[in-house]
Amino acid sequence: MTDGSHVCGVGAAIDVVQGKWKTFILWTLAERPRRFGETRRLVPGISEKVLTEQLRELEADGVVHREVYDESPPRVEYSLTAKGLTLFAALDLLDAWGRRHLEGDRTMAG
Repeated sequence: MTDGSHVCGVGAAIDVVQGKWKTFILWTLAERPRRFGETRRLVPGISEKVLTEQLRELEADGVVHREVYDESPPRVEYSLTAKGLTLFAALDLLDAWGRRHLEGDRTMAG
């Protein structure tokens, strides 16, 4: 969760997505709501503990919503909030920039 000490919006945004897994989690949830196990399968290499921690942090930052359904056994789904969708849109632009950079796009040269 951001602490309000940023003088630049980029720093605040980086605080929300920093870490090895958060962007992968956001990418997965941008497609549609997912259950925990499905999310874990779609983010190979992440442990249950780390996925739980990362989802809690994203929820605390208001970009992920956790919905618990009153069923037996209980069903929990995670989805992006409206705030999360705007963050994903920014990540999508950053992804496009990164792909062009990796391809050596000369139109990006100064």
